[in-house]
Amino acid sequence: MKKLEIKIFYFIAILFIAVFTACVDLDPSPNNEISDEELWKYPDAVQGLIGGCYDLLSRSYDDNEGAYLDCATDNAVKTSTNDPVLLFSKGVLAADPFKTYWERDYRAIRMVNLFLEDRKGINTRFLVNERWDSITRNRLQGEAFGLRAWFQWDLLQKFGGKSVNGDFLGYPIITRVLSSNENIVLRRNTYEECVKQIIADCDSAFAYLPLANRDYLFSEGDRPYAGSKYHGRIDGISVKALKALVYLRWASPRFNPSNEISRWDSAAVNAKYVMDFKMSSKYDGRAFYPTNRVNWQDPNDPSIIFRSRFDASSQSMEKAFYPEGFLGNGVMGATQNLVDAFGMRDGFPIDYNGNNNKQTTKYDDTKPYLNRDPRFYSIIFYHGSTANKDNVSSNVMYTFDCTNGTGQDVANLNTNNSRTNYYIKKFLYMGMNFSDKSVLRQPRCKIFIRWSHICLAFAEAANQVVGPLDESRYGMSAKQALAYIRSCKTYDGANGISTADPYLNDVALLGKLVFNELVKNETRIETCFEGTRFFDLNRWTTTTDEMNGEIYGMEIQTGLYGQTKLNPRMLVEERNLRTSYIPIPYSEILTSNNQLLQNEGAEYWKY
Repeated sequence: MKKLEIKIFYFIAILFIAVFTACVDLDPSPNNEISDEELWKYPDAVQGLIGGCYDLLSRSYDDNEGAYLDCATDNAVKTSTNDPVLLFSKGVLAADPFKTYWERDYRAIRMVNLFLEDRKGINTRFLVNERWDSITRNRLQGEAFGLRAWFQWDLLQKFGGKSVNGDFLGYPIITRVLSSNENIVLRRNTYEECVKQIIADCDSAFAYLPLANRDYLFSEGDRPYAGSKYHGRIDGISVKALKALVYLRWASPRFNPSNEISRWDSAAVNAKYVMDFKMSSKYDGRAFYPTNRVNWQDPNDPSIIFRSRFDASSQSMEKAFYPEGFLGNGVMGATQNLVDAFGMRDGFPIDYNGNNNKQTTKYDDTKPYLNRDPRFYSIIFYHGSTANKDNVSSNVMYTFDCTNGTGQDVANLNTNNSRTNYYIKKFLYMGMNFSDKSVLRQPRCKIFIRWSHICLAFAEAANQVVGPLDESRYGMSAKQALAYIRSCKTYDGANGISTADPYLNDVALLGKLVFNELVKNETRIETCFEGTRFFDLNRWTTTTDEMNGEIYGMEIQTGLYGQTKLNPRMLVEERNLRTSYIPIPYSEILTSNNQLLQNEGAEYWKY
C-alpha cells in the first residue's frame, strides 16, 4: 500500500539558495540535485533548506490563496464561470484549486525538519569568523522554527475544521524527517494539538531570532550578516504577530464554542507587543506612522511585518484586474455587497438611521459613489471612475464605462470584463499603462502580515476581553486600535476618516456586541482581495449557511432621455458552499486508506 508520507514528504531535495540580497548557484551534483545525506557537506546547501522555503511562498495576490479566494465569498466574483474557485463556491465538483498548497506546505515543513533534526543545521559551520557564524547559525535556527510555524499555520487555516466524525481536526503534525521505508499512515491531529504545536514553534523561533531585521538593532560591523539585509525573512516580531493571529482564530466562535476568554487575551497580548514595537521603533531613516497605509509597491514599507520576496518588475496584477478595454484580462470584479460595506466620508454607514445631527454626508442612491469612505476610491474602480497616472487627477489614462449597450467595460460584454461592473484597484501600480511606448513597472511583494492586520486583531480580541473602551489592561483600548485603521491615509495618499469620528465614538458606547460588528466590517474593508475573507467568515460563523447568499453587481442603464438608471441589485450568482472548510485533497485521503478524515460537508469532494 502506498503510504501518505511517501507521496508528500519523500523527495530528492532540489535546493535553491534563496537569499534576498543575492542568488548563489549551487550545482554539487548533476541536475542540481543532492541527497539528504550529502547536503551536509555543503554549508550553502544547508542554508538553501531555509532559503528554499521562502521561495515557495506566493509573491502576488492573483492566485487561489489571494484575491481569487475572495470569489468564494461575498466580496468578489470570478469572471470565468468555469473557474474552480467559483465552482467550489457553488458546491460543484471541480478540479482542486487548493491541493497545491497542501503539497507546498508539507514540502517546506520537510525542508525545515531536515535542518532542525538532530540540531544538524545549527551545528553546521557557515563562516570562518566565529561571531558572524554564531549570528548566522542562530538566525537560521530561528527561521527554521518560524517557517515551520508559518507553514503549519497555513495548513491549519486552510484545511483545519470539523471533520466528518464531528471532531475539530487540524493537519497531520510532522516534526521529523520521514523516509520512504517507514510504514506509517498519518492521521490529522486535533485542532488544539495543532495550535499548541504552532505556538511552541513560534516560541522556539523567538528564542533564536533577532527582534527585527532592522539595521539600527545591530552594530555596523555585524550588518553584512544581520539587519535590513534580511528584511522579509522571519524575525521575532513576525512570530509574535503570527501567534496573535493563531490565538485569534482559535478564540473565534467556530473554534471556541465555550468562549474561553484566555484565548482572546493571548491574541490581544501578542498583537499589542507587535504594535508597541512598531510605534516605538526606528526604521533606518524612515518614520513609521500608525495612520499611514501600506504602499503596495514598496517591499520595505515600515508597516510590513512579514512579506514574501519581491518581484523586481511584475505586471501580473495589472494584467489580471484591468478590463479588456485597458488591455487587461478582467479576471474578477468586486461585488455590490462589498461596495455597500463602505460607509460615507464621515464614517457613518450608508444605511445609518440614528442621530442624523451628527452626520455631515448622507447616502444618495442616485449618486452612490459620492462622498463615500475615502478608502473606497483607492480600492475599487466603478462606472465613471478614472485610472490616473501616478494618481494625478489631471493625468487620466482610462475612464471606466459600464453602461449597458454602449460601455466597453460593461458586464458580460466579453470574457475579459468583470461580471459585476466593478474592477479592482487596490494593489495596482498607477504608473503603469500598457499603452505607453515604455511600460513602467515597480518592484513589489505579497504582504502576509502588516500593521493593519495586527490592529484589527487587537481590536477584536481586546473588545472580547474588556470591551471597546477599557485601556487599563493592555495600555490601549479596542476603540483606539480601530481608530488607527479608520483614520489611515488611503492607498492613494488621501486623508482617511476624521479622527473626531462620531460614529466610532457612538458604537464604542454601545458595548461589545455592536462594536464587534464594526470590527468585522472594518476587517472586511481593510483586507478585501487579500484572501482572508473566506477564513474570517469561517471563524466568525458556526454554520455553512451563514457563508452563503446572493451576490450582486451594479447595473447601469441609460434612460429614454439620457438619464442614468442604476440597479444595485443585479443578481450575479449565489454562493452555495457545501462546506465551511477547504476540503482535504481527495488523493491524500485515498493514499491514507481513508485514515485522513475529510472535513464536514466535503464528502462530495472527489478531486
